[in-house]
Amino acid sequence: MRRKNLCGEITWREEPRPSDRKRVREIVVSSGFFSEAEIEVAVELVQERLNKGIESGYYFLFAEKDREVAGYSCFGPIPCTVESYDIYWIAVQEELRGSGLGADILKRVEERIREIGGKRIYVETSSREQYKPTRSFYSRCGYHKDATLKNFYSPEMTKSFISECFDVDMIRPPLPHPPPREEGGKGDLGDCGI
Repeated sequence: MRRKNLCGEITWREEPRPSDRKRVREIVVSSGFFSEAEIEVAVELVQERLNKGIESGYYFLFAEKDREVAGYSCFGPIPCTVESYDIYWIAVQEELRGSGLGADILKRVEERIREIGGKRIYVETSSREQYKPTRSFYSRCGYHKDATLKNFYSPEMTKSFISECFDVDMIRPPLPHPPPREEGGKGDLGDCGI
């Protein structure tokens, strides 16, 4: 797949803002993948973090281009587990799919999870044909399918669990620009080849 050009500076931040509810909705709607109920969940997670802060259990990473959220991730620790995290959402504005921004967000989320003590990451996805690019994305990023629940979402629609484990021997080298810990930090995509 040819990558779209995403030259320019990306600004990274972790703290949601009230305006992010609208942008998150726009981003997930732009994909054409999600039902109205799923879109509402994406927005509700932002609101939950705004209401409860870190106690909500939801962490965010926002990628801004030209002062507008271009992509984001929501992730958090899995309750009643040790060192296991879910990635609930990674989404980029539709016209930026294929630019490498999603992979950059994923790498930064992985690094953040390692920083806060995570050793395993789980992602849930659907067997629907439209999710084939999503499953391929995670496969290219080193994730593998662990389990499948048949007829989970509806008859003939399975739920797949894919994961990545940060074994000492498997840890990827740190990113050249780790995600900033305070609002307004900046990272550069360099040669735009990611």
